[in-house]
Formats: sequence, structure tokens, C-alpha cells
Amino acid sequence: MIEAYFIHLLILIGIYIILAASLNLAMGNTGLLNVGHVAFYAIGAYTSALLALNLNIPFWIGFLAGGILAALFALLIAIPTLKLRGDYLAIATLGLAVVVESILRNWTSLTRGPLGLPGIPKPALFGMTFNNNSYLILVIIFSVITCLIIYYITKSPFGRVLKAIREDELAAASLGKNTTKYKTQALVISAFFAGIAGSLYAHYINFIDPTTFSVLESILIISMIIVGGLASVKGAVIGAVILTLLPEPLRFLPIPSFAIGALRQILYALLLVIILIKRPQGIWGEFTKQKENGA
Repeated sequence: MIEAYFIHLLILIGIYIILAASLNLAMGNTGLLNVGHVAFYAIGAYTSALLALNLNIPFWIGFLAGGILAALFALLIAIPTLKLRGDYLAIATLGLAVVVESILRNWTSLTRGPLGLPGIPKPALFGMTFNNNSYLILVIIFSVITCLIIYYITKSPFGRVLKAIREDELAAASLGKNTTKYKTQALVISAFFAGIAGSLYAHYINFIDPTTFSVLESILIISMIIVGGLASVKGAVIGAVILTLLPEPLRFLPIPSFAIGALRQILYALLLVIILIKRPQGIWGEFTKQKENGA
């Protein structure tokens, strides 16, 4: 029983690592204040689940389809919104999250609305269905691949242009860089990995509904990269681990179940405030080493 509980936590941590690392590419490295990352997470989850339930499409195809459809939505959203900056971009992406959640809640003929989608099948390979132990290995593989890809993207010439845009978009444009194109590509890559995380989540939990993909979930993912450190893959991993495990001790305290959710939010907010005051660059942000070395 305890082993199953720890495996469950590790699987959730792996999925959140993919979400946090992918958001960090857009927000930490490119400076896009994307509050609607959860929308791409939801699109990936529902796409993969609906393909499996309605068309008996194998997990591996639905998995890629979820990521690709999330990336296509990001491309469509990027066209009208990426000329916005700062708070205006945050409001636009927040609107995206609200719209997607409303569609999932009200398009009952497709998504079953508040009833959700039960019975989502586990992935299978060569006739072998993944149980919790093997699913953990699957999630670890994809989380490592995601982190490596994003790490090498940030260290490439493309990644250096993204950082230049974050620091001074006007200066980057004056050097001949098509900043809108670069920002669009960053958002699309970020959304693709969020869609993959959604697919992994849906096929692990076997049930999804609109409440899983609320704006609060997006705030949680943003909190992970702020706590762990912006523009840092290691920071995304650290933030995902800390904020996934932080509320777990509450389960073992004699607290009414209706109060656990509120206490969880209080813990998140308290940790976020402490981090912002004591270590605004995050636990392992891009500039952590330089500041610690006095550079």
C-alpha cells in the first residue's frame, strides 16, 4: 500500500516536471507571461482520451496527437496574442484557459461535460498493459526526454535569441530577429510538451473532467517554476518535486477532508511569499550561481 502511494506520487511528479519545464521555456526563457498553460494540458488529455475511447486509437498515436493538437492551438492563439506584452498577454492567456475549460464543461455531446470521461485505457505495448510500476518508468523516460530537449534548446543559438527577446525585445528586433516568429515557436514547443503531459495524466488516472484543468492548476504550474527558478530546467524539476510533495503530510493529519484543499492553497501561497522575499531568483534560477558567487 505504501509502495503504491509513493509510486503514485512519483508519477505525478514526473508529469508536473514535464509541465513545469515546458512552461519555463515560454515564460522563463522567452518572457511570455502565459497563464493559460493548463489549456494545452487539457487539450492533450482530452484528445488522447477521446481517441482511445471513441475510436480505439492506440495510446501511442493518441499521445502524439494530443501534443500536436495542443501545439496547433498554441499556433492559432499566438497569431492574435503575441503582439501583446506583460499584463495584457497574461489576461489573454488566462482567457484561453477559461474558454477551454468552458468548452470542456459545456460540449457535453463530445466531452460529457461535468460527468467527465471514465474508463480511459492504460497504454499497452506488444500486448502488455502498463501497470503502475511500468507506468512510472514510462513517465520517467518522457520527463527525462522533455528536460533534455528543453535544456538543449535553451543552450542553442535559438535559445539565446529567446533570452535576448526576454531581456530586450526591441534590441533583438533591431538586430534583424523576427521576434514574433521566435516567440511563436517557443509557445508551440511549450504547448506540445504540455499536451504530452495531459495524455500521460489521462491514461494514468483513467478519468478526467473539466475541474482537473481549472485556472488554479495553471497557477500551481507557474508557482513551480517561480519556486524552483525561472529559465532553469533544474529549477523546474525542483519546483515540481517541492510543490507536489508539500501538501501530502496533510493527508495524515486529523483534518476534515473539506479543509484540506484550503490548507493546501495556504501552504502554496506561504511558500511562494517566502521564496519571493528570501530568494526572488528561485531555488535554482538562471542567475542563482552568479549571485551566490558574487558575480
